[in-house]
Amino acid sequence: MQMPDFSLAIPEMWVLAMACVVLVADLFDKSEDHGLAYYLSQVTLLVAIVLTIDTQWGVRATTFSDMFRVDPLAVVLKVAIETLGFIAFAYSREYLQARNLLRGEYFVLGLFGVLGMMAMASGYSLLTLYMGLELLSLSLYAMVAINRDAPSASEAAMKYFVLGALSSGMLLYGMSMVYGAVGSLDISRIAAVSMASGSSNLLLIFGLAFVIVGVSFKFGAVPFHMWVPDVYEGAPTPVTLYIGTAPKVAAVALFLRLLSEGLGGLQGDWQLMMIVLAVLSLAVGNIFALAQTNMKRMLAYSTISHVGFLFLGFIAGSKEGYSAAVFYAVSYTLTAAGAFGMILLLSRKGFEADRIEDFKGLNERSGTFAIVMLVIMFSMTGVPGTVGFYAKWLVLKSIVDAGMTWLAVVSVIFAVIGAFYYLRVLKMVFFDKPQGEAEIEAGTGLRAVLGVNGLAVLLLGIFPSALIGVCMTALH
Repeated sequence: MQMPDFSLAIPEMWVLAMACVVLVADLFDKSEDHGLAYYLSQVTLLVAIVLTIDTQWGVRATTFSDMFRVDPLAVVLKVAIETLGFIAFAYSREYLQARNLLRGEYFVLGLFGVLGMMAMASGYSLLTLYMGLELLSLSLYAMVAINRDAPSASEAAMKYFVLGALSSGMLLYGMSMVYGAVGSLDISRIAAVSMASGSSNLLLIFGLAFVIVGVSFKFGAVPFHMWVPDVYEGAPTPVTLYIGTAPKVAAVALFLRLLSEGLGGLQGDWQLMMIVLAVLSLAVGNIFALAQTNMKRMLAYSTISHVGFLFLGFIAGSKEGYSAAVFYAVSYTLTAAGAFGMILLLSRKGFEADRIEDFKGLNERSGTFAIVMLVIMFSMTGVPGTVGFYAKWLVLKSIVDAGMTWLAVVSVIFAVIGAFYYLRVLKMVFFDKPQGEAEIEAGTGLRAVLGVNGLAVLLLGIFPSALIGVCMTALH
């Protein structure tokens, strides 16, 4: 038996070791702000980014009995996940501290979630992918319920747990069918069999259907979206920010490893299923978002609609399409982090700024953050010149190149419908009078993180070529 190459998994081993260190260190930290756990967690993620780029970029290899793969795709996804985890922690601290929710366990769970997502990015076996997914899911269930005294958080956690367990069971059942048809858990072996047998292998097709159900749930695609609005609304806003960002990038990894690389030979079969899911997600996400008065629920349905757009890159079935999907996931999650950050900015102890009307008159209260909100909403709408426009343009181009112009037209129509609820928020920000005279109480740290987040979205809109180039390199 060949010895595994541990050097290929240095970033994962680092995150695992530091998660344990943070857990123990927090026991001895008697301060109320849990500063030791916070700073250790942030250092962990920054070092993980450096280690990932330094030890894995430019490498193509498998180890641990071919269950763990390092390639440019894994590196790009891991760096995105680690960066989004860093941003989520930076946003969280002030909010949780003001509500007596700041505990070391929050950061430990977040780090274990990041570790699960990193395992998914490099997973090259059904076993590795499923273990990474479950590590992430179990961490998220606990994070949603971290505010044990809030009935809405407990309810959201229970819904998430029950539906998540159901989807995990379906995914596992699908994987067992795939294993039964192929006789191997290895992605490369599954790819060879699916390419050779195609649609003639009924057991493989049966497993494929259940795999797509499981993957679609993790994305929150219609009709497997039931958990998204309730969990987004019920969970504490920093946890919602965490759920709405990095796990979406990890879901892209799950799709590309399982369906693109593993079951690519059945593309003609899963492509039709993905078209149905994409159109339903675009329709339900954009239309239901129009009726929302709660900002977090609106962003939940917005996420569902963006998943529909992201699926277009998968449907194209080309390297350009997959690259566009990766770019879409990274750019959207960075923008979504800023949108949830705006809710955190306006919230204060005893008041959650989670209703759309809470954004009235923001321009009069803070012109700088009104501009940040303008950039974020324009990017989500897909206004030309923003990173959201380039993301939509790339997936639409890939689907047109694949000969499905009608699907691109349908997507643009729903995107125009979606523009209404984004612009409605901006109307309140710039043209309505503020409700009351309450000052923005957010501290300097949160303001700085949000300012940098908004600037990053703006700069990626002006200079998108670097990120596009990295995403293209990842799939070639």
